Amino acid sequence: MKAASTARATAALTCLLIAGCSLFAPLRHPAPPAAPAPPAAPALPPPVANERFELDPAQDVVGVVQVVTAGKDDTLSDIARRFNVGYEEIVRANPKVDPWLPGEGREIVVPSQFILPNAPRTGLVINIAAMRIFYYPPVGRGAPPVVLTHPIGIGKVGWRTPEGVTKIVRRQQDPTWRVPLSVRKEHHENGEDLDPVIGPGPDNPLGKYALYLQWPSYLIHGTNKPAGVGLRSSHGCIRLYPEDIAQFFAMVPLGTQVRVVNQPFVFGWRDGQLYMQPFDVLEDDTRDWANAQRRLLSKSLAATLQQQLKEHGTQVDWTLVSALARAPRGVPVPITASDATVDEVLAGAPRVQNVLPEGSTWDGKSDLPMDEASFKQMLSEIEPGAPAEDTPEQTADAPADAAEAPPARPKNGG
Repeated sequence: MKAASTARATAALTCLLIAGCSLFAPLRHPAPPAAPAPPAAPALPPPVANERFELDPAQDVVGVVQVVTAGKDDTLSDIARRFNVGYEEIVRANPKVDPWLPGEGREIVVPSQFILPNAPRTGLVINIAAMRIFYYPPVGRGAPPVVLTHPIGIGKVGWRTPEGVTKIVRRQQDPTWRVPLSVRKEHHENGEDLDPVIGPGPDNPLGKYALYLQWPSYLIHGTNKPAGVGLRSSHGCIRLYPEDIAQFFAMVPLGTQVRVVNQPFVFGWRDGQLYMQPFDVLEDDTRDWANAQRRLLSKSLAATLQQQLKEHGTQVDWTLVSALARAPRGVPVPITASDATVDEVLAGAPRVQNVLPEGSTWDGKSDLPMDEASFKQMLSEIEPGAPAEDTPEQTADAPADAAEAPPARPKNGG
């Protein structure tokens, strides 16, 4: 009997405890649910090819300005080579960026949009102010016209690349450089003795390929110092990245016309707007840009463009033009839109992956850019010129307009 009473008491106590627990259950705080993982950032699109463009007869602007994010080890020189632009081009487009320490995660403007020079679209056209070469190959039946463009190195101050019209008269793979005596003397005075003849190989400043012009002592050639492309780094010759001269050597035939112009401010149409692309005026440009800017800029507008402005009833924003000329970024900006600015153009530029664009001439590995110390040493050196003794003399079959601006023969070759 006593055992039964004990059992009943135990059961009652158990029920009471269970009921008590149920009363207090709502006071408990369940663990918060795990926060959802943030969505992955959308993958950036690949960069747009920026070396070969099909031409639209109604358009004067090709390519697109792009923006990439600098990697941990990137310099501006690295990014320039990756995107086939020159050193001055990329530094000009990014004026507040340290060329050698841009900083991981920093947005870098790639100036890969170009207004075609005001010149006939045939053969090779070189705009020395832009430090860029344009090739208009012959158009096959049924094929669209195209242009190929690459950055170049040009003549230093005192060794300027001449302007005018000439043509290609000879091509040479693995050229030999016969060093002019005056160049050997200059190098000797700087503690370096050059051999009188330098054959093919890594020490040859002409690189692996050379296109000889009808102008004696001037060439379009490669280089054994790719970091000098995009700079005033020669004695008048035109230097290309090794991969770019290899492409031209395979494509450009003998007799191709070569026209050299000096256009620091280039104008052209795109989608019904007139654009301006400003570059730095070369130090030895004899035109008085400082005191006669408006007149010279007006003169830079081709007569056909001025006529088209009248036909469209469109006005140029000369205040904007003046501002662009004072602080050139090398980025095309519409100048018939009242609210256009460089910042607005860059804000709308596509953000793309910092990788080699498809269709590039470079393989992304060869002749990697040099470091800052080597670059500064290169700038301090007296660069060797082209071989005056290894170029053809002027021939009698020069084009009729070749005499427009006959070049002065360089002191020691190009």
